[in-house]
Amino acid sequence: MKPDLLDILRCPVCRGELVLNVRTREGEDILAGSLRCGKCAVDYPIEDGIPDLLPPDERDA
Repeated sequence: MKPDLLDILRCPVCRGELVLNVRTREGEDILAGSLRCGKCAVDYPIEDGIPDLLPPDERDA
């Protein structure tokens, strides 16, 4: 995931702004981490550089 995406990404539940938490980075790309909505306190994982922005009740277990 490119950090520039934070400018356009919003929480799909409440449309709030997302805060990036990086665990693994390769150059500019974020490979693992999470996006957290401060408004509704939902976390969205980033795995293999892909953010999973499905609402929590629609994600696979």
